[in-house]
Amino acid sequence: MDFFISNAWAENGVPAEGGFMGLLFPVLLLVVFFFLFIRPQQKRAKEHKNMISELKKGDEVVTVGGLAGTITKVGDAFIAMQVADGIEVSVQKQHVGNLLPKGTLKSA
Repeated sequence: MDFFISNAWAENGVPAEGGFMGLLFPVLLLVVFFFLFIRPQQKRAKEHKNMISELKKGDEVVTVGGLAGTITKVGDAFIAMQVADGIEVSVQKQHVGNLLPKGTLKSA
């Protein structure tokens, strides 16, 4: 527990460690935090951005709200999605959660 609280030594005792050893734990903690949390989130965001940019007419998708349908129109910020016969809704591209394999909605 010496790395959390430095010892209080008597006047002629050994001085508390400082410098490199004092900074080792916080630096190690930041490195672990980066590789366990920040890097995987950046990877998922990049994959989602690539999926959004590759959407095209005829793709079957599910929104983050759980609405499933087939894309009928693709715009810059919105897509038109057919959710049932004769029912078409507009959805922001960023709210598309997953791209489904072809024919998934026909079997459901």
